[in-house]
Amino acid sequence: MRWTNIRKIAVSLTIAIIAAVLMVSINEAGYTRSIQALDVLTKPQSNRAKINALMQQMLDAETGLRGYLLTGEERYLTPYNTASEAINGTMDELRRIFIMDPAALLTFTPLARQVERKMNEMDLSLRLYKQGNNEAWRFVMFTDAGMENMDAIRNYSKTLLENIDQQARSNLSDIEQTLSLSRIGIATVTALGILGFFMYLRQASALQQSHQREQEIQREERNRLEEVVRDRTATLTELATHLQQVREDERAHLARELHDELGSLLTAAKLDVARLKSKIDTSAPEIAERITHLVATLNSGIALKRRIIEDLRPSSLSNLGLTTALEILTREFGERSGIDVESNLEQVDLPESTQLTVYRVVQESLTNIGKYAKAGHVIVTVHNYPTYVAVQIQDDGQGFELASMRPNSHGLAGMKHRVEAAGGRLTVASEPNKGTTISAVIPLATATAW
Repeated sequence: MRWTNIRKIAVSLTIAIIAAVLMVSINEAGYTRSIQALDVLTKPQSNRAKINALMQQMLDAETGLRGYLLTGEERYLTPYNTASEAINGTMDELRRIFIMDPAALLTFTPLARQVERKMNEMDLSLRLYKQGNNEAWRFVMFTDAGMENMDAIRNYSKTLLENIDQQARSNLSDIEQTLSLSRIGIATVTALGILGFFMYLRQASALQQSHQREQEIQREERNRLEEVVRDRTATLTELATHLQQVREDERAHLARELHDELGSLLTAAKLDVARLKSKIDTSAPEIAERITHLVATLNSGIALKRRIIEDLRPSSLSNLGLTTALEILTREFGERSGIDVESNLEQVDLPESTQLTVYRVVQESLTNIGKYAKAGHVIVTVHNYPTYVAVQIQDDGQGFELASMRPNSHGLAGMKHRVEAAGGRLTVASEPNKGTTISAVIPLATATAW
């Protein structure tokens, strides 16, 4: 059924496309012919404007010359000179236009002669005036020859304008005919296109309904899969949180066992060594050396036990608070690694679990810096804001490309999970040779609820 609808749509769409192509072709043909006719119609109007400009320029030249001859003021020569130059340019343009039109050229040729004769007459009057021959220029000026020249120019110009108007009417008739043909063709093809488009819409509606049913099925399946993914994600998150808590509980249990059992054994051994030292003769160099070495070994074992216990479950965090515990952590890291560590720690009021999260973030970051960063300076900051706590660990080490960072590299996945479990967000910023900055933001409301 669906393939039948698709074939029907293809036929309907083909008809509509053919109709559209025909319409575009007819429209383009009509447009081209209209542009050509409009261009032909525009040219007569331009020619008319040039002829009118010629007449105006002749009048300006004659008026300017008469004003100069009657008053002798030089300012009247400006319009005369301007009009004379413009007349030459206008005559050249008209000559280029009418040279391709033999009928118009028969009228333009005597017009050009009359214009030339009139310009020569005015030029002669001007020369006679400047030569001081008043009788001669008055004779030339007040004879009927100038008026006859202007009348002839007007008559020839009128004839040219009439020819232009006749040509314009003919061009307008061609445009109307072209538009009528285009109108009929477009109406016919439009009807054909509407028919094809109607058939297309009819079949497309059926196909659309079928497509909507398929989309609804896919949407239901997608929603079901998303629900399964959400359930699995929630289960995995809960499991990860549980495993993390179990890990912390095991570390706490191991720390207590080491403190109670191993601590007692080491302390008892140290006391026994002290009693033995007081009862035996230590004057022999070999015995004194052995006793001293044994005491040093026991002290090293006690120090190692204490450091392991602090790494597993920092007693300073439970007894002294987060700020003091971080101060001890940063100081001891600096002493062990030889890296300059600067700390800026503000007092924060957080639940025990969130304090442990902040401590582990700083601890894991310092461990990564000591292993990989090759840094010379580290800054650890904890800021207490009204609605959240901001933790930042910044180093000046070699950095790395974030794009090449694996999701589970350098313990970042564990830190991220810890922070997100507390309702916060962990971000990492790093560039090669520009160090690394790890930032954690934990909302106070979430932290308190947690």
